Amino acid sequence: MTQLPVRRPQRGITLVESLVAIVVMALGILGILGVQMRTLTDTQAGVRRAQAIRLIEDLGERLQNNPDALGNLSAYTATPTSSDNCASTACAPDRLATYDIKQWRTSVSDALPGSQVIVFIPQGGPRQLGVLIGWSETRYNQDGKSFTTAEKAALTAPLTVSGTNSAGAAVNCPANLICHLQYIQPTQRCTPWGLGGGALYCPN
Repeated sequence: MTQLPVRRPQRGITLVESLVAIVVMALGILGILGVQMRTLTDTQAGVRRAQAIRLIEDLGERLQNNPDALGNLSAYTATPTSSDNCASTACAPDRLATYDIKQWRTSVSDALPGSQVIVFIPQGGPRQLGVLIGWSETRYNQDGKSFTTAEKAALTAPLTVSGTNSAGAAVNCPANLICHLQYIQPTQRCTPWGLGGGALYCPN
């Protein structure tokens, strides 16, 4: 009588089980990478907003150092292409304002490449200066592709800000940009010379 072979219990894992394990592990790694990328994007957005706030604070400090910033608000709303070098020589308040805004706009371009800046005198607030800085956020949809124009507009809509300038016109955040709007208070340490006004007297 022929003796049947004894079946031994299965040991190890089959090829199918190995493939399933690899697929599950790959999906887990992709999920972790997706969370990390989203966290990195949110962190970058926070860093850019912090940079924008610090840049506006820097402009506010420049206004504080100008003895007649309040009397030269219109100079801060311009985009000068040239100015006196007020870092090495003393400048009058109007020339200092032109120098400060030119240097400040350069600082914004260096810190936030591709950004846009709008400096305006708000309506009903001649003793204030509105500063709006807009920057671009690089984001991708769930398929790893860049957002379309409509998707970018929908994404940035809750994050847009707007104001009103002295002429009553709206000052809006540029399309597809995320903006930060802040109002700063200028100073005026110069006083009119004499009761009739005229030239300004600026004490040292």
